[in-house]
Amino acid sequence: MSDKKTEDMKFEEALAELEKIVASLENQTAPLDESITLYENGIALVKQCSKLLDDAQQKVGILSRNESGEVVVKPFSTESNE
Repeated sequence: MSDKKTEDMKFEEALAELEKIVASLENQTAPLDESITLYENGIALVKQCSKLLDDAQQKVGILSRNESGEVVVKPFSTESNE
């Protein structure tokens, strides 16, 4: 794992580190103790990614305003409103 603290990582860094951990766990090459440590680190990275995504959603909500200038927080949707 990176020397950088999990809570100091940007989203892309945390996600890349998480992908490495998942690949390592899927390969099943690490001893049990190391696998448990990797799993714990992975959980911390998932929490960091989730926090960063929540923060980004809040920022987008702040930047979203309706015609009256009021802030409107709408859930993100991948569906088209066409």
